[in-house]
Amino acid sequence: MMLLAAASAHAHVALDQPEAPAGTSYRAAFKVGHGCDGAATKEIVVTLPEAALRGAKPMPKAGWTLTTKRRPLKTPHDSHGKTVTDELAEVRWTANSETDHLPDGWYDEFVLRASLPAEAGELWFQVRQVCTQGEWNWAERPSVASPKPRAPAVRLQVVPARMESHVH
Repeated sequence: MMLLAAASAHAHVALDQPEAPAGTSYRAAFKVGHGCDGAATKEIVVTLPEAALRGAKPMPKAGWTLTTKRRPLKTPHDSHGKTVTDELAEVRWTANSETDHLPDGWYDEFVLRASLPAEAGELWFQVRQVCTQGEWNWAERPSVASPKPRAPAVRLQVVPARMESHVH
């Protein structure tokens, strides 16, 4: 019984690199290691944290259709001489056919790139995993009442940027 509980505690979507320095370019690889109670995964939907990432771009995946949704920024910013008024809000990868589904016993990654904020802190991504039968909504954050949620959201720990020493 204890082994089963330990195994299920680690069976969630996670980042390949769960920690990154503030103010850097970051490659977010969302690792999907199982389906839904034996059913194959046919869609992954990642909701990005609001006003936290700049220039986010998803990576296409062979056999999967990539779609995105954008949302307006509360505070526009400049990027390369242009005013940016919206940001990537959601990335959706949908398998093109049954043969492209991710079988329950297989592993894959779904990737996007973005610039991290200058401030350290936690960023939370909600990931919805849709399977041929059922789905997981990886969206719960730990709390005092539930320190180890059943379907945890994906956490990125943004750490303070290192000060590079300048040697003469």
